[in-house]
Amino acid sequence: MSVPFTRPEAFTTRPTLQGTFGMSASTHWLSTAAAQSVLERGGNAFDAAVAGAFVLHVVEPHLNGPGGDMTGIFVTADRPDQPIVLMGQGPAPAGATVEHYVAEGLDLVPGSGALAAAVPAAVDAWLLLLRDHGTWELDAVLDFAIGYARDGHPMLGRVGTTIAAVSALFEAHWPTSAELWMPGGRIPVEGELVWNPAYARTLERLVQAGVKASTREAGIDAARREWREGFVARAIVESVQSPHRHSSGTDHRGVLVLDDLAGFEAGYEAAATVEFRGHTIAKTGPWGQGPALLQTLAILSGFEDRFLDPSTELGAHTILEAQKLALADREAYYGDTDVPLDYLLSEDYCAGRRALITERASHDFRPGTVPGRQPYRPPLRTDYTPPALAGDASAAGLGVGEPTVAPTGETRGDTCHIDVVDRWGNMVSATPSGGWLQSSPAIPELGFCLGTRLQMTWLEPGTPSTLTPGKRPRTTLTPTLVLRDGLAVAALGSPGGDQQDQWQLPYLLRTIVGGYSPQQAIDAPTFHTTSMPGSFWPRTWEPGGAVVEDRLGEDVIEGLERRGHVVTRAGDWALGRLSAVVRDPETGVLQAAANPRGAQGYAAGR
Repeated sequence: MSVPFTRPEAFTTRPTLQGTFGMSASTHWLSTAAAQSVLERGGNAFDAAVAGAFVLHVVEPHLNGPGGDMTGIFVTADRPDQPIVLMGQGPAPAGATVEHYVAEGLDLVPGSGALAAAVPAAVDAWLLLLRDHGTWELDAVLDFAIGYARDGHPMLGRVGTTIAAVSALFEAHWPTSAELWMPGGRIPVEGELVWNPAYARTLERLVQAGVKASTREAGIDAARREWREGFVARAIVESVQSPHRHSSGTDHRGVLVLDDLAGFEAGYEAAATVEFRGHTIAKTGPWGQGPALLQTLAILSGFEDRFLDPSTELGAHTILEAQKLALADREAYYGDTDVPLDYLLSEDYCAGRRALITERASHDFRPGTVPGRQPYRPPLRTDYTPPALAGDASAAGLGVGEPTVAPTGETRGDTCHIDVVDRWGNMVSATPSGGWLQSSPAIPELGFCLGTRLQMTWLEPGTPSTLTPGKRPRTTLTPTLVLRDGLAVAALGSPGGDQQDQWQLPYLLRTIVGGYSPQQAIDAPTFHTTSMPGSFWPRTWEPGGAVVEDRLGEDVIEGLERRGHVVTRAGDWALGRLSAVVRDPETGVLQAAANPRGAQGYAAGR
């Protein structure tokens, strides 16, 4: 028999916004404001999302950049029953072979430096979405980002913290990054106006590439070609020719060439889905980690509601154990390859996985058995120092993958997110990331650097995510769309690397099963497991590890420890950075909510 979830207090950090005109939510208030401004001026959700996304490149450069990647999922007003994945994850370059990296003396793909760069895909994906589903001209959409880059914006304190963490690396090895992010040799302080005129010029040149085009769509395609084949591509390829320091502690050139950039285009794909408590949850395919959330829901679907409350000891334990099983399958089977997803999501398979959950926390890596497949079992690595840096205390600043939570529980930057819904019923959720200012040396004439998504591949042959030219790394970027009665009702997502789906799961359980409002679900305390290999360099993990917000409560936390979880307390407001937009298809009422943690994510709407 079902029992009600533990109810949150009436107080929330903010209200759940409600209206009928349009809603925007993102990880930075300036991005949200830009997106909402587009809606107010007649643009649709896709115009708004693209405008907000390019602002994120400027105002959250430690969390994403034009040289990175993105994935999105959306529905259009005329097909609210058909979730579509926007695929903005670039593949490994032709020269990115296991043999080459091993010959360079590497045993892991580095977490920073141009050898970790996949083909940059975010910009092409955003422009594709704008061309096919937006209504605005490119210059109007990019005007917000160009303005902030050219005229300045107040800098986030966390940007300065990030620059400080890698300042020695910049000064000693990445002088172009020092010049861009430490003008005059100093780190800007919180609230100080900062500029990126080089990126403003880059965007202006992309606009100019299409000014003589005969149609709006042709103008956007001209900008895409300029990105893939013109001045941007040439500057990227030239930049990787110079050897520079990587997180390995050694110097290497990149392998990107013009053919890699010219040969890639973003695209659309069908979503992977699962049914849960009368709702359809839609995610990317298994070239990303998204289906791990679907597997977790399929495992949890066989439990009574009392096992699904994230605010109780029983619920938190059950959720953590289900996540471990799904994430083990992620490591064992997921990649840009032939993944038996139908089998992994099947009722019989998930029932077998469910039966493995006991009252005790498992510390074992337990992928399931798939007929005719050999599961990959990654090495257990609880710590790692590159051979070149053994005994070097200064090595800490070189590892700049995506550490969302430090051992102390300190929240760090990693990724961005944006959600938009308009009055017509267009709805989009997108997670841009990569190309962080700490990823690789800045390209001076472009105003950004390359991403490092290839660190999610292995140099060990025969795995489902082995580094392979032309194959996409198994990305952690994983926005979510929710449908009810066949119609889209919610779009949500979160930064957080391996934790993105783990933090979205309690939101889904609290809203779908527990009856929470969007803001209540975002504000509620959360947790995640670290009992699987991290997707980011140096691929370490903690068997049985569980990171929790202290607000979960002493009784719950102590109960988890008694059950055998190795608990790390992260602080009261440290985990989860979700935003969400919601639409009721029957009434047309819209909602939005955003994360208060870190004091920069906001929702807006009316």
